[in-house]
Amino acid sequence: MQLLRALGFFHVNMFLFSATIGTGIFVSPKAVLKYCSLNIPIFLSVWAGCGLLSMMNAVCLAEIAATYPVSGASYYFLKRALGSSVAFLSIWIKIFARPLGISAQCLVIASSLIQCFYLGCQAPELPKKCLALAILWSFGILSAKGIKTVAWFNTISSLMKLSVLCLISITGIVLLVIGKKENVSRLENALEAELPNVSQIAEAILQVYYAYLGSSVLIIIAGEIKRPAETIPKSIIYGLSVVTMLYLLTNVSFVAVLTSEEIISSDSVAVTWMNRVFPSMQWIISLLTSAFLFGSVSCGIVSASRMFFVASQDGQFPFIYSMLNDHHSPVVADIQAVILSSVGIISSNMIYLVKYVGLGAWCLNLPNMIGLLKLRYQNPDLPRPYKVRLLFLFGSIASSLFLILTPVIQSPSTEHVYQVVFLFCGLLCYWLQAYLNRHGVCFNRITCYWQLLFNVSPSEHPEKLIPSLNPIKVEVTA
Repeated sequence: MQLLRALGFFHVNMFLFSATIGTGIFVSPKAVLKYCSLNIPIFLSVWAGCGLLSMMNAVCLAEIAATYPVSGASYYFLKRALGSSVAFLSIWIKIFARPLGISAQCLVIASSLIQCFYLGCQAPELPKKCLALAILWSFGILSAKGIKTVAWFNTISSLMKLSVLCLISITGIVLLVIGKKENVSRLENALEAELPNVSQIAEAILQVYYAYLGSSVLIIIAGEIKRPAETIPKSIIYGLSVVTMLYLLTNVSFVAVLTSEEIISSDSVAVTWMNRVFPSMQWIISLLTSAFLFGSVSCGIVSASRMFFVASQDGQFPFIYSMLNDHHSPVVADIQAVILSSVGIISSNMIYLVKYVGLGAWCLNLPNMIGLLKLRYQNPDLPRPYKVRLLFLFGSIASSLFLILTPVIQSPSTEHVYQVVFLFCGLLCYWLQAYLNRHGVCFNRITCYWQLLFNVSPSEHPEKLIPSLNPIKVEVTA
């Protein structure tokens, strides 16, 4: 039994739209404008530049998925390129970063729905978190139904998202074209704002990158995509081009309708925008806003569960996480991802969730690019169905170093110490799990009980499906 290759070009694009377009465009503008010192030209430039930067990083990762066409491709790639400890650290970061992203998405959905009942005041935290937990567990059940069910749900979600962003973009353009004084004046006076420093720009990029974070999901589910070497690069180029253009036009609409002060004081910029433009449609707007984000949660749970799945197959996590149910879904891994996300909803502040998710993504991006560069020179004959230009690799390495080191150098804080401690904890867990694997025979009986409880079966090891690790042997007869 193994994960099904059920996603073609159309569903992969819908999956990309659903995973990428989500809470980022609602949550990030507030913090990005703040870090840009309310400078609107810099604000828009950061959004456009991050779209190009995200595309550059994604096409580099597409080479990994083409060379290692299995779910969790980056894990097997890092294991071969930089060793098992680095591969485990990548999993260590992802199993926390992914659930934090899911937590932020569920909190935004709950906030949009709950706010309808508290007009003119801030909604209390308890009902918001309870609703967020209910939404999270509902999507956990959906994910357990298999990738085909998730794909059709994401297709509907993606079409809704594209429609809403088109509505916001076109409305903003119309308001500027008809030349309403209050809308045009905000852009005319934009150059008078002060310029942010380098550290602030780096922080703004980290916030914006959260809105483009979903593009990496295609690398994680490469084992469930038909013809990944051809489908993934095309989907990344076409899909992210559309997303970048829509994000830029949407932010132009935001700054045309709302003042800078209104944007940085809003928990959900899109909801505030809708209330200003369509004040009599608040209930419909809140429902559309929530529905707009549903697909991102389902994609997040799928990608998080695949991290547990691939680590389990390689013996890093308990074997039960790699077992599949009748829908070819790692249901126990789904449950674990939902539990970690629940902890994030209960205990975390949203602005810090977004920051740490973005920083974790860049920390993971650097070893991937270094590993690609290393294998180019160490194994030049390795079969590569898709090969990215070296210029993109060096550009991605430079941008990763800039975004990781600039905040540390310009504005050192105790948060950076916590991040280093977090990485050392990952190494300790790596050594601990290695010890338990050698002396943990008693866990086999527990695994059998869990297997019977969830009605799951062991999956085939994916390394058998990687061409570069299993070259075809040709016998020559005399």
